[in-house]
Amino acid sequence: MQAQKKEILQADVLIIGGGINGTGVAVDASLRGLNVVLCEAKDLASATSSASSKLVHGGLRYLEQYEFKLVKEALREREVLLKKAPHIIHPLRFILPHAKHLRPVWMIRIGMFLYDFLAGKMSLQKSQKLSLVGSLEGVGLVDTFKVGFAYSDCRIDDARMAVFNAQQAQENGARVLIPYQCVEVKKQQDQWQARLVSKDAEEIIVQAKAVVNAGGPWVANIIGEVLETNSKSAVRLIKGSHIVVPKLYEGDHAYILQNEDGRIVFALPYGFVDEHQNEFTLIGTTDVDYQGDPREIKISPLELTYLCELINGYFKKQISAQDIVWSYAGVRPLYDDHAKNPSKITREYHLELEDSAGKLPLLSIFGGKITTYRTLSKHVVDKLVPYFPTMKACTTNTVATPGGEAGSFSEILLKVTTSYPWLQSKHAYRLASSYGMQSFDVLKEAQNYDDLGICFGYNLYQQEVEYLVKHEWVRDIDSLLWRRSKLGLWLKKDEVKHLGNWLFSFINKQQ
Repeated sequence: MQAQKKEILQADVLIIGGGINGTGVAVDASLRGLNVVLCEAKDLASATSSASSKLVHGGLRYLEQYEFKLVKEALREREVLLKKAPHIIHPLRFILPHAKHLRPVWMIRIGMFLYDFLAGKMSLQKSQKLSLVGSLEGVGLVDTFKVGFAYSDCRIDDARMAVFNAQQAQENGARVLIPYQCVEVKKQQDQWQARLVSKDAEEIIVQAKAVVNAGGPWVANIIGEVLETNSKSAVRLIKGSHIVVPKLYEGDHAYILQNEDGRIVFALPYGFVDEHQNEFTLIGTTDVDYQGDPREIKISPLELTYLCELINGYFKKQISAQDIVWSYAGVRPLYDDHAKNPSKITREYHLELEDSAGKLPLLSIFGGKITTYRTLSKHVVDKLVPYFPTMKACTTNTVATPGGEAGSFSEILLKVTTSYPWLQSKHAYRLASSYGMQSFDVLKEAQNYDDLGICFGYNLYQQEVEYLVKHEWVRDIDSLLWRRSKLGLWLKKDEVKHLGNWLFSFINKQQ
């Protein structure tokens, strides 16, 4: 198709990929004073970064694989991220019911102590052994579970973190191009020249001094097909699937369940309507090797049965396929360390820097996890320091994520409810836990619900939808209902249809 428009941009760094790693690198680089261009072919967090278990955690199970360095880094980052983004990261207490096939109680207790020790100074509650008999944590479990362990980690809105990163990078001068696919990158004299094409065949040429390949599941494809080079590293795609059902148990705690095959499955409170009440339970994940297009991925009947059967072995309330209100699957693009068991592949990230000419760096990212995205991003930009010696020091460990500037989540929620006392409590909580202090940009000068315009269902109003289109790159119904929010869990089919028609019309008027 003939390009309709061509624009030439100059940049220090071109970042390919709008997932958590790509947007994280964009924030770090832009805060250090580099001129950044980020391109994303589909939508922010449209693949792996919106298909996680929604956790910021150290990875308790990685202690069994002796991944102490990874666990320590993740636990220290948990504390950093909790302070940076208190609106979308919240403490979560995990319960591990002790089953006969697990390690002895004394050994697990030592593991819990080590987990807390590696975390260093932390704001979260430490681990403890507890009795499940007659307790809130045990009442929903089958009666065979008498003893358990409790420890702390955090839940996160994964896709929104990528969106906030993109916003923050843009605020610091980065160009965020969505949806623009990078179709070609070539060396031209003393710079990289990349060709970006939108779905409307609009073309942008980016001339950059460095390229960062943050393609996630497509990192190898970008290396071979777009960059037309070779890699010493390989990526292994591991499929992880999740299901969401009406809540299985009372309480705002989570469960970590280890099956007899060694796989870990979480049962997580989901769909919070206030700080302690949720309407759903998120269950996952699976670990299966995957071949094929990551965008075509979906949960298999075998995975669905596996998750239901595992849950039914632990909880009194039984579930089946008919109870599932939503399911999703994604691929983790892990660095291939040739482990036979998918569950035992390292979650450590690997950075590959190519620079044959001594002045045109090309850096590809393999692996990683959402908990350590910030340190990964720091290490990526640190590797570019020799090429940009005047860049500033990294500040992402102290600079607040957009919306998280007010301090704790309770302070944010109080500010929202005090400023808009007419908001229903569920609505106020959803806004505060989605936008933080940006809730004021969403609500503006509204004095009542009439000021918010059309109600599309649940508590989604026209003013919020317009904000999402103008400030969060929303271009379709899926990005709105399943990535920028999870309102697809609540809206009815006719409401979704109405919203889709209105959204299509509004976006066309904006162009």
